Amino acid sequence: MKIVTWNINGIRTFRGGIKKALDALDADIVCVQETKVTRDLLDERTAIVDGYTSYFSFSRGRSGYSGVATYCKDSATPFAAEEGLTGLLTNHEEGAVGCYGDQSEFSAEELQLLDNEGRAVITQHTIMCQDKEQTVTVINVYCPRADPEKPERKQFKLQFYKLLQRRAEAILKDGSHVIVLGDVNTSHRQIDHCDPSDIDDFDEHPGRKWLNGFLHHVREEEEKNEEELDEESEVTSTDPIHSGKFVDTFRYFHPTRTNAFTCWSTLTGARQTNYGTRIDYIFADCQLAEEQFVAADIMPEVEGSDHCPVSGQLSCSLLPSSKPPPLCTRYLPEFAGKQQKLSRFLVKVDQKSSQSVQSNALPGSQEEEERRENLNPLGAGNISCKKRLLTSDSVAPKGKKTKTAKTSSKPQGSLLSFFKPKLTNVVPTTEAPVRQCEKTPLDEVTSSQTAQKASTTREDVSSVTSSVPEDTELVLDCSPQLCTSSTTEENDKQMKTKQLTPQPNVGHSAAKKGASLVFWKSVLHGPPPPPSCKVHGEPCVLRTVKKEGPNMGKQFFVCARPQGHASNPEARCNYFAWVDKAK
Repeated sequence: MKIVTWNINGIRTFRGGIKKALDALDADIVCVQETKVTRDLLDERTAIVDGYTSYFSFSRGRSGYSGVATYCKDSATPFAAEEGLTGLLTNHEEGAVGCYGDQSEFSAEELQLLDNEGRAVITQHTIMCQDKEQTVTVINVYCPRADPEKPERKQFKLQFYKLLQRRAEAILKDGSHVIVLGDVNTSHRQIDHCDPSDIDDFDEHPGRKWLNGFLHHVREEEEKNEEELDEESEVTSTDPIHSGKFVDTFRYFHPTRTNAFTCWSTLTGARQTNYGTRIDYIFADCQLAEEQFVAADIMPEVEGSDHCPVSGQLSCSLLPSSKPPPLCTRYLPEFAGKQQKLSRFLVKVDQKSSQSVQSNALPGSQEEEERRENLNPLGAGNISCKKRLLTSDSVAPKGKKTKTAKTSSKPQGSLLSFFKPKLTNVVPTTEAPVRQCEKTPLDEVTSSQTAQKASTTREDVSSVTSSVPEDTELVLDCSPQLCTSSTTEENDKQMKTKQLTPQPNVGHSAAKKGASLVFWKSVLHGPPPPPSCKVHGEPCVLRTVKKEGPNMGKQFFVCARPQGHASNPEARCNYFAWVDKAK
């Protein structure tokens, strides 16, 4: 039996599809974390893979976030499967795993939130060990990361650890073997970290303290020499932290291997220098590790993510179930090949429950902002937009709307061209007709075309009306209604004639554009060349401070090489320089 865990950092990033990746790993059970897919985004190619059954857990609060999935070969089909650790997401008795342990320490709201991010899938399998059928439960987890800028996430992570331990120990107590595997997001010991000396109080980290209590430490004598072992034996004999029920299988087989990391920063290119941490594990109960595990190792040669896979091999064989449990994705209505009823999409929603779910929005969720934008996409700007639409609708007749739209879609000339008086057909106008037609559609159309407000000066109005043809003079003494319609028609004719006026010489405009380009190039020389780092003499790279604080937004230069240990000459040197704004 072979089992693999891998944080894939997005299940849709596999160009050849998930099947190609699964076949390359060649494992009976493949557990992946950080799928970053919700149920509405899950496609059939990813959910239904030939030769496998799959079991997903989705984030219910944020799209493209978290999520885990377990793929089992048809020869390793589980007889039970469950989403989450609390049991709240299990609505079927058949095929459930059960054994939830003591959850009295958690409030109902806490339990709901802990399972709300799609961080666990549990599958239960039948194995054959020394001609005896036994049960093994595989708990696939993606433990939360404690964001230093969000203190509440630190507590959330510790609560998740506690719930995971309760569930795993309850299943173990019920008689099943247990394997807990996945991205635990904590490096256990200093040997599992690239540079533990940079971290103050390394062993006092709450996550490491939890791991000390969760794991049973074995083969300690292989890690230290005899003198150190004698000193440590005095401590371990009275120290209760070594009474954990699970074993780190990698350290069980490789207790002293250094530089064995599973996660590297992609921002600093740290994988090139192997400057990472080991935060992906396969934990097994002590009996299973000692009796059935024959190998466990990391797979840093497999690329495609900022993590690498971790594998484990057992001497026992798997017995497949004749029928997958109800959690299997092939039973989802969208993949089952059954026509869905319309009533399925018309579910009655309780307002109170929906409000309570909204109040429990996850940290960092942008649902409120998105909802606000959907309700009022233009913000305050749509008020002026409505006014403008109302004005144009009330002014121009229906037959004239299309003409205005056509002229506005064409490129406009200079704004001054709308205010230049014509040399022919000029009719002297008096102040009385001007006052009478100050609020005619001519002004309103002109103002909408030039994106100005309705308050135009008298000089502008007189210059516009002076360009009106001769036959319009008879209408100026008429009623306002007649004045409105006739001036609108004449204005449309006038606008048409102006659109037909020849454009400036193309060669002249090209020359003018070229001259302006030369001018701006002489003024804007572009950024200065980056400085070279002192150690390697290579050009530095420009970075920007994104962390909140007094330096946020400031730019600086650092060595362009990938991050690595200070003793590695091929790694990034400590060159640092702020960008001088004066240059």
